[in-house]
Amino acid sequence: MQSNFYIFRYASVMVIVVAAILSSAAMLLKPYQEKNKAIDKMKGILTSANIEATSENAIQLYKDNITEEIVINNKGEIVESKKKGEVEPGKSLAFSLDLKKELYKKGRGEDFNIPLMVAETNGKKIFIIPLLGTGLWGPVWGNIAVKDNFSTVVGVTFGHKAETPGLGAEIDTKIFQAQFVGKELFRDGKFQSISVVKGGIGTMPNDMQIHGVDAISGGTITSVGVSDMLANCLENYVPFINKRN
Repeated sequence: MQSNFYIFRYASVMVIVVAAILSSAAMLLKPYQEKNKAIDKMKGILTSANIEATSENAIQLYKDNITEEIVINNKGEIVESKKKGEVEPGKSLAFSLDLKKELYKKGRGEDFNIPLMVAETNGKKIFIIPLLGTGLWGPVWGNIAVKDNFSTVVGVTFGHKAETPGLGAEIDTKIFQAQFVGKELFRDGKFQSISVVKGGIGTMPNDMQIHGVDAISGGTITSVGVSDMLANCLENYVPFINKRN
């Protein structure tokens, strides 16, 4: 029968060994995890602009189609602009900017920065805006692509961490996202955003339906979260847009 000291020493050594193995594995896997996260982000940006990407070709398509990556401050001034070929895909400040931290600064009334991606497809310029918000059970996110008038929506992508399957989780389906194509962010030169409307856009005045989409049946809180995310993120670009006009 082994002594208590021997058992304690043996257990301690095993804990240290296992911890060292897990720590080493985490360090070895981190570059691959970061690369996969970057690829997923590229896929979302590209897909919102109707550029279908896979895990295998996302980096090359991003390199081919994204012509500029811009960082803008809350005054609408350009902080940094990287043109196509000036930086490796996924390495720019705009791409790596932590939107959660920047929106937190906004909530505290502090200065903040926001990213803007520019794509060119079929000879047309498209602006892509990353989005981040809160759903029923956790964060929701996405991208919205607009024409060079900064109003007409070309496409969107949405994702979520833990929304309810068959309800709020429907925000990541093509059926829900397709509603946004052709909608307008501005009305008579003033920012309007796009509302996700409970009961459907049929409840809106006819002239306002261009600024709304149907909410998800049974996913009211997630729908409200998407509406709030759009308004909270898109309004940050109004100073920049006004400076361009």
